[in-house]
Amino acid sequence: MLQQDSNDDTEDVSLFDAEEETTNRPKKSKIRHPVASFFHLFFRVSAIIVYLLCELLSSSFIACMVTIILLLSCDFWAVKNVTGRLMVGLRWWNHIDEDGKSHWVFESRKASPQENKTVSEAESRIFWLGLIACPVLWVIFAFSALFSFRVKWLAVVIMGVVLQGANLYGYIRCKVGSRKNFTSMATSYLGKQFLRQVNDQTS
Repeated sequence: MLQQDSNDDTEDVSLFDAEEETTNRPKKSKIRHPVASFFHLFFRVSAIIVYLLCELLSSSFIACMVTIILLLSCDFWAVKNVTGRLMVGLRWWNHIDEDGKSHWVFESRKASPQENKTVSEAESRIFWLGLIACPVLWVIFAFSALFSFRVKWLAVVIMGVVLQGANLYGYIRCKVGSRKNFTSMATSYLGKQFLRQVNDQTS
């Protein structure tokens, strides 16, 4: 879902054009957005609970499948557009320019000296715990459905893996930067190590 076309561009920008300077203020542990924190976990946990208990709650496979897909879709929209921005100051999205070229944008809000708002440590833990744990569970469900020959559930489980895995991938890109940054960082590190070894041998 998040595969980039060869013509696609990616951008890593500061969220809402915030200042680049960061402050050394300690992060607050108080939950500043309780509603966002609740819905960050509500939809994805509800989808997992319905999947595990669907055979007890209803005998209709179609009803269970539709319910799970609706919960996963609501979770995808809420996490992508609301909870990531409020809880950790991250956002990813895609836009098409006038030439029809696709651009993936990964935004990260940087705190400025004038900003009084900081990312809550408690909210950050809730966000990343839910973001990482739930896709892992859907991957486990996928292997379980495959090995137990529950073929009819594979489509539902794969939907869970794709939607929640897409958000995980997008927010990791927001957090750590683009692949170009990975390459430049690795090249810089290896170059420094090589120069250091050369200096050690010549000294």
